Amino acid sequence: MSRTVLITGGAGFIGSHLADDALAHGERVVVLDDLSTGKRENVPAGAIFHRRSLLDPGLDELLADERVDTINHHAAQANVRISVEDPAADARINVLGTLELIAAARRTGVRRFLFASSGGTVYGEQRVFPCDETHPTAPTSPYGCAKLAAELYLEAFRASGDLEPVVLRYANVYGARQEPKGEAGIVAILAEKLLAGETPRIFDDGEQTRDYVHVADVVAANRAVCERWVPGAYNVSTGRETSVNALYAMVTSALGVEIAPRHVPPVAAELRRNSLDAGKLDRTFGYRPATSIEEGLARTLPWYRSRASSR
Repeated sequence: MSRTVLITGGAGFIGSHLADDALAHGERVVVLDDLSTGKRENVPAGAIFHRRSLLDPGLDELLADERVDTINHHAAQANVRISVEDPAADARINVLGTLELIAAARRTGVRRFLFASSGGTVYGEQRVFPCDETHPTAPTSPYGCAKLAAELYLEAFRASGDLEPVVLRYANVYGARQEPKGEAGIVAILAEKLLAGETPRIFDDGEQTRDYVHVADVVAANRAVCERWVPGAYNVSTGRETSVNALYAMVTSALGVEIAPRHVPPVAAELRRNSLDAGKLDRTFGYRPATSIEEGLARTLPWYRSRASSR
């Protein structure tokens, strides 16, 4: 009998790619998404779709009725700046919503629980570059605090024997279908602004760095985990730092656009540098993200060009 996986946030950017992959591997796919940021057209044919929030009643019945045996939890409020402006709303979605899902999993006997965390925020200001999973966690944003809190709850239920959780700490993910919302979607933001002939903003001096990992590598990491399943926390990353200024130059060059950015003051809680070591992922599952930022942009930007042309 094929595995049945519940993908929360499956109408969103990463979740929809995971749904595509699960179906391609013969799995039965159930997507849960309230469409607050996801799009119904992202849900692939063949997936069972439930439009609902994690805070709506009836999660136990959904898990039982759909015979779910693996949960892949990607639904989230994913904007750091929104978390700073309204930390309570962020916690309702990212902490309480996750707890409702954990509770339903425990009550219905679903032990495999994969959680999408944020390697770009849970470590805070790094001391080592790239850092591995032993680096202290000291988030500087409410979003990072919420992600870390969910990790700690999952670890507590692993220790009690109730769950077998895998935590994937993503670096900054980019790729086709990402919407230009929030600073984590900078490739999408730049592509859409530049293709529309608009001037993008760059916060601070633009020399802040991020570790950009292509969505195809994220999907491959999820697949490697699901095929073997060893509970623990794992970075999903390239280990390479790219500054915002360097990224901007690559995107403008690839698109053939010459528009100078507008620099604006820095924002609270933004990290100066970020890069993660994915060695533990490689040692455990035999997979390490390998798509360079140049190759990833070459695979991503045509999607945004096509979407701009169709509007």
